[in-house]
Amino acid sequence: MSPGGWPRVSALFEAALQRDPSARAAFLAEACGSDDALRREVESLLHAHAGAGGFLSRPGGEPAATPLAAGTRLGPYEVVGPVGAGAMGEVYRARDGRLDREVAIKVLPASLAGDADRLRRFEQEARAAGRLNHPHVLAVYDVGTQDGRPYIVSELLDGTTLRARLDDGPLSLARAADYAAQIARGLAAAHARGIVHRDLKPDNVFVSRDGHVKLLDFGLARATRPGEGVGPTGTQPLSVHTEPGVLLGTLGYMSPEQARGEPADARSDLFGLGTILFEMLAGRRAFRRDTAADTLAAVLQDDPMPALEAMPQVPAALARVVRRCLEKRPDERFQSASDLAFELEGFTGSVPARGPVAEVPSYRQLTFRRGTIDAARFSPDANSVYYTAAWDGRPPQVFATRLDGFESRGLDLPGARLVATAPGEMAVLRGVGEASTLARVPLEGGAPRDVLAGVLAADWSPDGRRLAVVRPAGNRVRLEFPPGSPVYETAGTLVTPRVSRDGRRVALVDQPMLGNTLGALVVVDGPGQARTLSDSWTDIGGVAWSPDDREVWFTATRTGNARSLHAVSLSGAYRLLARTPAAIVLQDVSLSGQALFTHVHPRCEAIGRLAGDAAEQDFSWYDWTHLTDLTADGRTLFTAEGEGGGPRYTVYLRQAAGETPVRLGEGHGTELSPDGTAALCLLRSPSPELLVLPTGAGESRRLAPGRTFAEFHWAWWFPDGRRVLFLANESGQPAQLFVQDLDRATLRPLAPPGVIAYRHRPIAPDGLRVLALAPGPPARFVLWPVDGGTPEDVPGLAAADQPLQWSADGQALFVRRPGPTPPVVVDRLDLRTGTRTPWRELRPTDVAGVGHIGDVLLTPDGRSYAYNCQRALSELYLAEGVR
Repeated sequence: MSPGGWPRVSALFEAALQRDPSARAAFLAEACGSDDALRREVESLLHAHAGAGGFLSRPGGEPAATPLAAGTRLGPYEVVGPVGAGAMGEVYRARDGRLDREVAIKVLPASLAGDADRLRRFEQEARAAGRLNHPHVLAVYDVGTQDGRPYIVSELLDGTTLRARLDDGPLSLARAADYAAQIARGLAAAHARGIVHRDLKPDNVFVSRDGHVKLLDFGLARATRPGEGVGPTGTQPLSVHTEPGVLLGTLGYMSPEQARGEPADARSDLFGLGTILFEMLAGRRAFRRDTAADTLAAVLQDDPMPALEAMPQVPAALARVVRRCLEKRPDERFQSASDLAFELEGFTGSVPARGPVAEVPSYRQLTFRRGTIDAARFSPDANSVYYTAAWDGRPPQVFATRLDGFESRGLDLPGARLVATAPGEMAVLRGVGEASTLARVPLEGGAPRDVLAGVLAADWSPDGRRLAVVRPAGNRVRLEFPPGSPVYETAGTLVTPRVSRDGRRVALVDQPMLGNTLGALVVVDGPGQARTLSDSWTDIGGVAWSPDDREVWFTATRTGNARSLHAVSLSGAYRLLARTPAAIVLQDVSLSGQALFTHVHPRCEAIGRLAGDAAEQDFSWYDWTHLTDLTADGRTLFTAEGEGGGPRYTVYLRQAAGETPVRLGEGHGTELSPDGTAALCLLRSPSPELLVLPTGAGESRRLAPGRTFAEFHWAWWFPDGRRVLFLANESGQPAQLFVQDLDRATLRPLAPPGVIAYRHRPIAPDGLRVLALAPGPPARFVLWPVDGGTPEDVPGLAAADQPLQWSADGQALFVRRPGPTPPVVVDRLDLRTGTRTPWRELRPTDVAGVGHIGDVLLTPDGRSYAYNCQRALSELYLAEGVR
């Protein structure tokens, strides 16, 4: 290129991008000369970008489509009027007469339906958005074709694009962080379903009038096969194939890897979000230059951050978040949209009114006895409160108290759990789990009348006319509304169903993993009509409808700290109602806005009798003490201690009650070595590791060299102290047992995938056999030879039993009978005959609030033991002034 020729080439490049044939030819001749290979590559780049939505104006030479007139029908939809137009088609307001609702319809004109690239992108948008059901992603209802015009039907939004908002200048810090956090949550949902947007920009972000954000235009989205990730490892696309060197995205917002025509994963979307957040804060685009070529070069080379970091109104911490999003290398950015959303939420606390500023609520304690409250509801007139409680270690019972009184009275309903109230009566569950039966009882008390068997949870509409129930359905759990009419199901579990005040819909919590409080708030209007209003909560509990039925209130946390009170509208607009320093669970909300909460004090205690103890001792240190090992002499406990129920733990050694534990390090310990000089420890984040920690002086050592495991579940020492057995799984694979020789650093599988071991000392005293659970059907315990051979069945041991410890001679096992609640019964099983002899019943002296006996540790002679006791004490509070 001749000196001074770049301005001319840049101008030709701009014209070439606008599909000016003469400019394109001149640009190719000037930039590529006689290099045919370079010419083909540049032509590919120009063609890809011209068709990739990089410019919203219609490219030159394309005929303008005739707008659809009001009254035109597209399938069952009647056009009302135009909304707008873009490179991917015209958008119209339309009416769906079947459901009496207004929708938005995007139509690809017939003149463009023959363009294979345009049609492919149009279809991709429908497929990508149609796979998502999230409050921060535009909901797609339907697709179709009418007279050669493909169309997409979606929800009709009221508001404007973020681009229009930014045309008025920068946003406030809190507003920008709020919008960015909502975008990140929408991206997290897309990435979790294997979808990368690849064209994130303010034009594709819609802001409703109440400040709720929606992601639009998935025409360039990259969809991956189910089960594949969208992160750093890369994936194979199902559609929208991107050849190396093809440019997709929008100049100024695309990531450096997109600008180079390289594969783009989820981290490219986070770069795009970084450019948007920069623009919201700075009031100008991060990489906008005078020409498209210069903009492309800026994306690849320039650092816009000094300008933002110099702005005094932008906190340094928020600037660091933006900088990390805009890193040129994908592996230096945030690695997930969920992590980015979590970081951004710390800057959203002062977002101005999407509603009035809430006054500080007042709280009045209603109960004062020692025990656990299961559920509480207002009476229909809101003058009384009904609740279920297990006081002072006694069985649960239903109580009633008037708000103008001071005492509670029992209703003589032993074993019953309250689920709902209605005029003149209440609904209760009798029994446990899948054996529970739903019954109706007069509010003043009386004999229950059974209604429906096999109910896990239920609620009434306030008038008592409509009933929603949660019941098992094979290996899934189902919401029926009314009973017998399935409307929603999950492979995990469904909790806290609440029928709206108008009796038309049900809000509930979907916890996709059994035994895990990770979950999402879902609202169900009918069969196939479910919306996820808020998700990614690490601990989500109570649910209730707001007084005006426009919001769902719930208690949850994303940080592992105490639950706070949150609200989300039916359109997905979120707001924080109240933050408290204690763990609370919302129980009910009255028409006048009064709220019932339980204040919960959860603890995991360590109780036992060590060598020389005359009676049981409490060995708890923090409020969450996990017992992991007890030495054979009964004198030393190995524990993992956490605060507030975790999720971070610290490994400790302790020898007697009252003595200060010795801290070994971070992580979750599993077992002490036979000689007591080392301990096995699991690290679960940020990358799973299995470590050997010295109990005295020395350095820790990482195990499992040369292999990458998605999770380590547990680990045990062999009696010789030279080998370790551990249970782990590689990504996408079932758990498997491995043996590692510590001296030679060799690693080999012990058994096929799916064969597992329980947490407590599965290795026989001779080190030659491992007590393992082989998958079925039917599942069964076997003795697996360490050095090869045929596994042997274990007489007298059922799959539901929990082995705890080998006897010293290896001829017997201590076995816990099924059941989590006290008393826990432990037997001694003779492995030669299969005979079981009762050994001991474990029950804490103080049983108030005890709902679960967890891990049980024994010495081989059975003389010393320790066990975990999970206790939850709670009080009931009335809150007023929550808005």
